[in-house]
Parts: sequence; structure tokens; C-alpha cells
Amino acid sequence: MTQDELKAMVGRAALAYVVPGELVGVGTGSTVNKFIDELGRMKDRIAGAVSSSAASTARLHALGIAVYDCNEAGELAVYIDGADEIDPCGHMVKGGGAALTREKIVAAQSRRFICIADESKQVDKLGGFPLPVEVIPMAAQRIVRQFTALHGQATLRTRDGQPLVTDNGQHILDVRGLSIDDPLAFETEVNQWPGVVTVGVFAHQKAQVCLLGTPDGVRTLTF
Repeated sequence: MTQDELKAMVGRAALAYVVPGELVGVGTGSTVNKFIDELGRMKDRIAGAVSSSAASTARLHALGIAVYDCNEAGELAVYIDGADEIDPCGHMVKGGGAALTREKIVAAQSRRFICIADESKQVDKLGGFPLPVEVIPMAAQRIVRQFTALHGQATLRTRDGQPLVTDNGQHILDVRGLSIDDPLAFETEVNQWPGVVTVGVFAHQKAQVCLLGTPDGVRTLTF
């Protein structure tokens, strides 16, 4: 079974967690795109969506699903999103799609976080995937030095030879070489550094459920 097929499988499985008649929080990324496509099949049974990125908003609109601003929506029953890594406690690294800040906002607004991922994203400890950190550009090099002090190598994410600009108008640092022993403490510390908008560790907003795509079917992990 290909990785694309695994993503489609968990995208379908996530429909069981969508609450009919309510708004659903929708994340960003290739796995979430599979979920959005499936969500289009039940668009008449939901009130609409709250999206974490311009890309997901465009995909939802193309399927005829209304997208609401966070400030209009109030508390959401469920947020469904992927992960770049997920550990045995439901802590995640996210931000490979550069939408980590908005993802964290929508996750914080939701009662449940359902992570959808293929089994390659399951890890014993976070840090193998380069950690995304959204930063205010004027602070980028100072934050690079702060990660160096933690034995991490931070580099500016680029696209077409230029710094990638997020939906929020900021930049992304990708940090390699970290071993995150205490995700909750690490997230708390880095989020306090001046110039950090969001660190891509999701420990305060961790998953309650992970639907993990495997060749043997969907494994449901609860945390």
C-alpha cells in the first residue's frame, strides 16, 4: 500500500469524528487534503469549516464548503490535522506545511484534536523531523544563535531562493539535531523567546486521538 493510499484511508476514517450540524476545524497538508476531499461528500451535513491556512481554505471553497473566521466560530467540537511526528503521549511536531501558528490557534479553539497520519510519523521521541519555528524576520538570527546553544542547527526555510513567507507574513526556521525529552517544557520555553511566533511542538495542544494508517488498516491510538 502506498503512502498516498494510507493518507486517503485515514482521511476517510476521520469522517467518523466530524459532528453533524457543527463547524469542523481543518488543518493543512497532504494528509488533510485527503480528509477535505472526503469531507466534500458530507458537506450538506456540516455547518462549515474553520481553516488553518489559505491553501486549505481554497480547497474547501472549491468543494462548496463554507469557511468561517475563527473569531466568528466560537468553540469547535473537533480539529482534524496531520503531523510530521507524533510520540507515544500524543505530542506532535507540526509545521512542515508552514501553517503551524494557525494550526495551533484552531487546535486551541477545539475540544478534541484528531491527528491523521501514516505510520511513518510515529516516533518514540520528537526531534528527528526538522522542527519548524515561525519567527518575526528581524529576530531570526538571534533565534538561530539560541538554538545553537541548545545544540540545534537552525536554517531559514526558502522557496525559489527567497525566504518563505507564511500566511502571517513571517519566516520559518527549521531546526535539526534536537532531541526533545520534555515536549511540554520545551514548547513553553521556546514560545517565550522574543521574536518566536510559534514553535512547532504541539504539547499544550496535543492530540487526543491519532488515526494511524498502516498496511493492515487504520490503528486508533488514544492519549
